[in-house]
Amino acid sequence: MARVNEHYLKLKAGYLFPEIGRRVTAFCKANPEAKVIRLGIGDVTEPLPPAIIEAMHKSTDEMAKHASFRGYGPEQGYDFLRDAIAANDYKARGCDVAADEIFISDGSKCDTGNILDIFGTDNVIAVTDPVYPVYVDTNVMSGRTGAGDDAGRYAGITYLPATAENNFTPELPKTRVDLIYLCYPNNPTGTVASKETLKKWVEYAKANDAIILYDAAYEAYITDPTIPHSIYEIEGARDVAIEFRSFSKTAGFTGTRCAFTVIPKSLTGTTSTGERVDFHRLWNRRHCTKFNGVSYPIQRAAEAVYSDAGKQQVAAIIKFYLENARLIREGLTKVGIEVHGGVNAPYVWLKTPKNLSSWDFFDFLLSKGNLVGTPGSGFGAAGEGYFRLSAFNSRANIEEAVVRFSKLLS
Repeated sequence: MARVNEHYLKLKAGYLFPEIGRRVTAFCKANPEAKVIRLGIGDVTEPLPPAIIEAMHKSTDEMAKHASFRGYGPEQGYDFLRDAIAANDYKARGCDVAADEIFISDGSKCDTGNILDIFGTDNVIAVTDPVYPVYVDTNVMSGRTGAGDDAGRYAGITYLPATAENNFTPELPKTRVDLIYLCYPNNPTGTVASKETLKKWVEYAKANDAIILYDAAYEAYITDPTIPHSIYEIEGARDVAIEFRSFSKTAGFTGTRCAFTVIPKSLTGTTSTGERVDFHRLWNRRHCTKFNGVSYPIQRAAEAVYSDAGKQQVAAIIKFYLENARLIREGLTKVGIEVHGGVNAPYVWLKTPKNLSSWDFFDFLLSKGNLVGTPGSGFGAAGEGYFRLSAFNSRANIEEAVVRFSKLLS
């Protein structure tokens, strides 16, 4: 008899974003005339930049010729892309990251879940609350937690609240933990971590022989020059941190898929007998066993992000989305809504008005304003009473959404 993985049965309802999709689909079916503006799921809307498209076309043409055809590529990624990442994202910022410490993948969402393969199931996990749901759900799926309570918190996970009261800067764990998930600029709150804050986390990890799993998928949206773009800008982070990055929100690769994970060779953990083992070797083994690599044309397209033209074009798109975020933020502020984020990130995190629950506010916006956002409670118990809006949309839709918010909330 085939047995199921019963850890999946502990998961609360459906994954957040499919549940949003289900509700919106039902509403649109019942109200086919409604012009719904979706500011929920953080999917990009602007086309890929010309430099990227050009590189994609050129490399696709190469696949049509015997002399330049490519079959299986290196699972870790082609050297041309790894070298470009190391030079532009790390060495240019004074970070000690070598090209062979970079692993190309098809998404940071995948990697932040798959990374658990190389860690023992007895590690104690810490997450900020609210948090990107994938961090929690993949730990539940792999059997690292107990059952969830009514608020959505799972036994066995250490939750670190990030609220307006602590300026969305969670305190260090009061008890020892082994794996710490950090995401900056933060999804969902849109807040950032200062160099001083990250230094405290690195010091904590060193003192407790812990590993930081650092999701920097939105680093390109940082406008404040004092805010670090990488955990490796902090001295000593190479010994305690793994970093995840993505081309999805930076260069519009949500539909083409390309990302990367950095695992320094100096990063180690222990076996049950106390032997030190480097995680770089383990992840390389996992990567080669379970992943066939990102396609050649997509990696050439990602390489073009670092060309002179690519840098200018990508910067223009990021500026466009940040302007969208500014319009949302200022529009909500004008009608008296408490707003956070939206300055160094493409997300605006707002306090729901009139003490409405997150899902009640979702239903209110959808039914009365034909607007879609993301309920804060879907990101964790500390997200209840908050709501996330995405700046990924057309300018016309953003401007119309701001008008609707003004009419609904004034």
